[in-house]
Amino acid sequence: MPVIPAQEAVTVRVFAQRFSSTRRGAHLARLLAAHQLHLWGVPYDSPHSDAVLLVVAELAANAALHGCVPGRNFELRLLRDEAAGRVRVEVSDTHAGRPVLAAVPVDGEHGRGLLLVDSVASRWGVSLRQGPGKTVWVEIACP
Repeated sequence: MPVIPAQEAVTVRVFAQRFSSTRRGAHLARLLAAHQLHLWGVPYDSPHSDAVLLVVAELAANAALHGCVPGRNFELRLLRDEAAGRVRVEVSDTHAGRPVLAAVPVDGEHGRGLLLVDSVASRWGVSLRQGPGKTVWVEIACP
């Protein structure tokens, strides 16, 4: 009788949800992300939870304000890879414009969101998606 090798346990957990491209949708995305992280063992108000939620809040706000195409939603996807010790945040919208890190004047009131994302991310980028638009993804260390 052949011996079947043991398989490693699956350690990647996924949460995916679509939201309206509105401020309310962006707010709800952050609330549900906080709850999902807590269910995955990343406690509310922990440094790791705060870092992920900062990214979710910024990317969801960008999708609602800048990536909004009338009649289209944005999607939030969280992937918790316990073996790698990270959380990946993906926000997809239907707008073709790609976010860019830009120099912001000292007295400027807007434009620092991606700088904040960049400061807490292990790495981040933008990728094409099936259909119109793009996906902005961010990986955050979360042991």
